[in-house]
Amino acid sequence: MTTRWLTPEEQRAWRAYMGATLLLEDALDRQLQQEAGMPHLYYSILANLSEAPERRLRMTDLAEKLKITRSRLTYAVTRLEKDGLVRREECRGDKRGSVAALTDAGMAVVERAAPGHVEAVRATLFDHLTPRQVGQLEEIFTEVAQALQGDGGGNAAGDVPWRRRSSPCS
Repeated sequence: MTTRWLTPEEQRAWRAYMGATLLLEDALDRQLQQEAGMPHLYYSILANLSEAPERRLRMTDLAEKLKITRSRLTYAVTRLEKDGLVRREECRGDKRGSVAALTDAGMAVVERAAPGHVEAVRATLFDHLTPRQVGQLEEIFTEVAQALQGDGGGNAAGDVPWRRRSSPCS
C-alpha cells in the first residue's frame, strides 16, 4: 500500500487547523477557569443541559452531544454533582441508564458564565472571520463531523466511543 502523503497545501491547512484549535480551546478554557472556576468541558455539560427539555438528558445522549466517552462524562458529572450543579436520576424504563439533570444552582452558574464565554468565543474566533467564512467554517466542519460519525454516507465510522444503542427514558 502506498502512503498518500499530504500535499504542501494540505500540510499547511492541517497545521493551521491544529494550531488554531489548540489555541482556541486553551483560550476558552482559561477564560472559563478565570471567570467561572471551571474547565470548558464542565461548562459545556451545563450549557447542553440548560438547553435540553426539562434541563435533563440521558447520559449517553449527553456524551454523544459533547463527543466524549461515557467514562469521561461520568467523571465530570460526578464532580458537578459534588458541587450541586447537576444531579443524576434513574432512567425510567431502562434500569441501566441514567439521566443528568441541571439543578437550579447549575442554571445560575450557566447564566453567570454565558455572557463572558460568548464574548470569548466572539473575540477568539468570529471577530476574525467574514460572514462568508463563518458559513464556510460551518459547512466544512459539518461535513467532517458527519463523515467521522458515519452520518454522511462516506466512511461509516459508527464505532465512535460515545455511540451506543439505547432505549429512550420515559
